[in-house]
Amino acid sequence: MAVEPVPSELLYRACDVSQFEFGTTAELDDHTGLVGQERVLDALRFGTGIRRQGYNIFVLGPDGAGKHEAVLRFLASAAMKERAPSDWVYVNNFTTPHKPVALELGAGTGRLLKEGMDRLIEDLKVTIPSILESEEYQNRRQSIDEEYQERQEKAFEELRSKAEAQDIALLRTPAGFALAPVHDGNVVKPDEFNKLPEEDRKRIEATIQSLQKELAENIERIPGWEKEHFQRVRDLNREVADRAVAQSMRELRAHFEGVAAVGKWFDEVTADLIANIGMFASGGGEGENEQQRVLAAMQAMMQGRGAGVAQSDPFRRYEVNVAVDNSAEARKGGAATSRAQDVADAGGYIGGGAPILYEDHPTMANLLGRVEHMPQMGALVTDFMLIKPGSLHRANGGYLLIDALKLLREPLAWDALKRAIRRRKLVIESPGEYLSLVSTVSLEPDPIPLNVKVILLGDRYLYYMLSNLDPDFGELFKVAADFEDEIDRDTENDLFYARLLASTCRDEGLLPLDRSGVGRIVERSSRQAEDAEKLSMVLRPIVDLLCEADHIARSAGAAVIAAGHVDEAVEAQIARADRLRERSLEMITRDIVMIDTEGERVGQVNGLSVLSMGSITFGRPSRITARVRMGLGSARVIDIEREVALGGPIHTKGVLILSGYISGQFLPEIPLSMSASVVFEQSYGGVDGDSASSAELYALISALAEAPIAQGLAVTGSVNQLGEVQAIGGVNDKIEGFFDICLRRGLTGDQGVLIPASNVKHLMLRQDVVDAVERGMFAIYPVEHVEEGVELLMGAPAGVRGADGRFPAGSIFARTEERLAAFADNQRRFAQRSDDGNSVRKGS
Repeated sequence: MAVEPVPSELLYRACDVSQFEFGTTAELDDHTGLVGQERVLDALRFGTGIRRQGYNIFVLGPDGAGKHEAVLRFLASAAMKERAPSDWVYVNNFTTPHKPVALELGAGTGRLLKEGMDRLIEDLKVTIPSILESEEYQNRRQSIDEEYQERQEKAFEELRSKAEAQDIALLRTPAGFALAPVHDGNVVKPDEFNKLPEEDRKRIEATIQSLQKELAENIERIPGWEKEHFQRVRDLNREVADRAVAQSMRELRAHFEGVAAVGKWFDEVTADLIANIGMFASGGGEGENEQQRVLAAMQAMMQGRGAGVAQSDPFRRYEVNVAVDNSAEARKGGAATSRAQDVADAGGYIGGGAPILYEDHPTMANLLGRVEHMPQMGALVTDFMLIKPGSLHRANGGYLLIDALKLLREPLAWDALKRAIRRRKLVIESPGEYLSLVSTVSLEPDPIPLNVKVILLGDRYLYYMLSNLDPDFGELFKVAADFEDEIDRDTENDLFYARLLASTCRDEGLLPLDRSGVGRIVERSSRQAEDAEKLSMVLRPIVDLLCEADHIARSAGAAVIAAGHVDEAVEAQIARADRLRERSLEMITRDIVMIDTEGERVGQVNGLSVLSMGSITFGRPSRITARVRMGLGSARVIDIEREVALGGPIHTKGVLILSGYISGQFLPEIPLSMSASVVFEQSYGGVDGDSASSAELYALISALAEAPIAQGLAVTGSVNQLGEVQAIGGVNDKIEGFFDICLRRGLTGDQGVLIPASNVKHLMLRQDVVDAVERGMFAIYPVEHVEEGVELLMGAPAGVRGADGRFPAGSIFARTEERLAAFADNQRRFAQRSDDGNSVRKGS
């Protein structure tokens, strides 16, 4: 059952650069589509095509897989075929100012309405004052004023004449009108009046009382005359304003003819302008009187026509707040790749056709919009112009991309998004009002109908967590687009990868790669995928490597990135993060951590594990030891790691499998009586995973058979109850971790690593390891079954049970079974002696 080492040509799969017909990636076109992601493409086509409630999309895959860029590229081409959505504006509600009105307009016309209203007010600020200052208006106004003045003076003149005929004077004082007796043309003083005969005094007093009654009647008629005068002036102003406003709005109305909601609002604007024409007279142009302006604003406030910030500017209520402006969509186009890059660069982009928006900070306010406030006279005030749209407003009619993890981290944002999707309308809510923390009166803007395709992007664990824990999630996100982590490595995909690298170099402003550089990146991608037959689709590390290789190439004055520059970048990455690995190697080579790489030991084997710390991952050997003795009626393997709560559940499972294998492989007819302990020596942190279960089994068999294990060999691989060695992860790091120890101590030619045979296809080892294997100084052994590993480690056949039910004499399994049988015999004798002793004590 000899196992031959893996040949060196299988330890590293080099990329055949002769398959490439280009000289550098500058000659290649950008890649389009999602090569190797057919499942994702189908999901995106379906999710964007179906227009029913709840069919939003969750794009799931590992970080760094380029999900954002890939989805944006797909959406950019899909959005171009769609119609640009409507503009939305908020305008003043003249009857209920705290409930601003939302108007839907054609794409690109919202700004036209805003600019048109601005021009209208500016025109009226010039037109109306000029009309009010015209000779025709002034004559008509003067006629009304003179008529009112004449009417008032006539009434008082009649009263004055009647009083004078009775020697009574009508006097105007600061306190009002007064009546007093007159003698010889002079007003009689009080002391002189008191000297008059009583009969004269009574006659004068009676006359004054009669005249005072008439005076009071005249004064009571003054408010009515003033009201009539004011009404005539207002009618005149209304006539003038009606003509001026109607003429100014005629052109603006023509632009929005057929839009009923806008026409209705124009009617309200017209009525309000006519009712408040005095604002223009009191100063809307240059050199306006500040006092008049304030009085006009106060008048508008008292009439209930304005609120909040508008109190300081009476014309503000005629402005238009363009919440959603899709004018860009109506005229933009361009290549899908450039638009997708714009989205990535700007954090959000809206381009030709339906809008595409990426919300980088998905708070409740950034999603639903908010109403801002301004300080004014010691208070916070607001109006419809301070309504700020959210990303759902801007993406309405198109696509909104959100990072799922960022969304879930923001308080209230997830529930707010679900409410908006479920209700299919946008209601602006503030967190304070939602939590009943704020009781002040604020605005209640009209809700806007919502028609948006929400696309969440996140890891798989987030998708499955939401599916299990949130019952609403399955109803609202019915389409899953699951990105592949890897694609097959073949000629077609090698060329695709080259085109992908060409696109990356252009997007990042990097030097192009020559064929050797592309080949090295392809090989590095396979190493990242831990599979020589696959290419990793987690692109972030590859892009980082390209940027560093570009820096090295430019520093050397090169015009292209070659394989040597990539190798230097890889070595530099390792060197920067290599302190912990170097420290670990140093502790082993100084014998602080005990690892033997020569000689033989019973019950001791070198297991291999992988440590991941930040960006660095490296393999580290660990000494695994096993001790056995007679048990009490069962085969018990004590996992010391589990006993001290350092072993994870998967590791514990692997140890329990050892008991199953031992029980099934040895003494099938006799109860086992064994007690064993297995431990990772000098391990002071947690241990999980079952990749060391085969090593633990070898140590256990070695201890039972008292057969020494060659310490120049290390072991990785899990084992099942049938003794089959199963594939594990991190095989390259594990091999290199043990090789580095052997190299530092000196390669002897007897050193190597046992790996599961199914892991051979995953080998992408460092060049120094491959070179050592070629020289015969190191070996990689593919193991399919425990028997093969036993023979390699212990230098003797494991043995196969014969027709007589026994293992061959002298084999490792025969020695193991003999030891277990001895344990069973000893256990029976011990039990018998114990029973005999109890009987004697009972008889005596």
